[in-house]
Amino acid sequence: MQKVAVTGGTGGLGSAVVERLSRDYDVVVLDRTRLDDITNEASVTKAFSAFGEHYALVHLVGGWTGGKVAETSLETWERMLALNLTGAFLAIRESLKHLTRPGRIVAISSIASVSPFTPGSAAYTVTKSALNTLMETIAAEYRGTGITANALLPDAMATPAMLRETKDPSTLVPLEHVAETIAFLLSEAAANTTGALIPLRK
Repeated sequence: MQKVAVTGGTGGLGSAVVERLSRDYDVVVLDRTRLDDITNEASVTKAFSAFGEHYALVHLVGGWTGGKVAETSLETWERMLALNLTGAFLAIRESLKHLTRPGRIVAISSIASVSPFTPGSAAYTVTKSALNTLMETIAAEYRGTGITANALLPDAMATPAMLRETKDPSTLVPLEHVAETIAFLLSEAAANTTGALIPLRK
């Protein structure tokens, strides 16, 4: 079976994605037993070198912090940059060194990256927007090679944490829908889908 690496595969969304992809692929979760720190270059390089050749990377790691621009500390800004952008850059860069042809890269962004929350999640929305541009850049660089790069832009998802907070679960995007979309993007049917920013709304 083709090997697929999943970062952030132990959370609510990650568990649903791993369960779905495991039907078709040999899925390895790059969690803290294999990858100490997604924002540390040496740690990421070591993890992907040990993992070796693979067909796809599904990058799920990310974080959220609220606050308008005027309320955002430099510490918060830098933490969001590290978690939502630098970690993705490092994981994707190292994955590309070991990716087969054809190969797939899928990252989770957010609908907020194109439709910012009001009021404020400044650092989050800006870093997720930058992630979109990173994915589009990779798609352009690898067009015609058999490697595709796409981002999903879900609205609020039905993770355990969100289900505890919301009064109306019907407004949340089911995790199974996200997982199925990822499975499609990894499939042969999506061989010509690259550079896409795919919204998932309820």
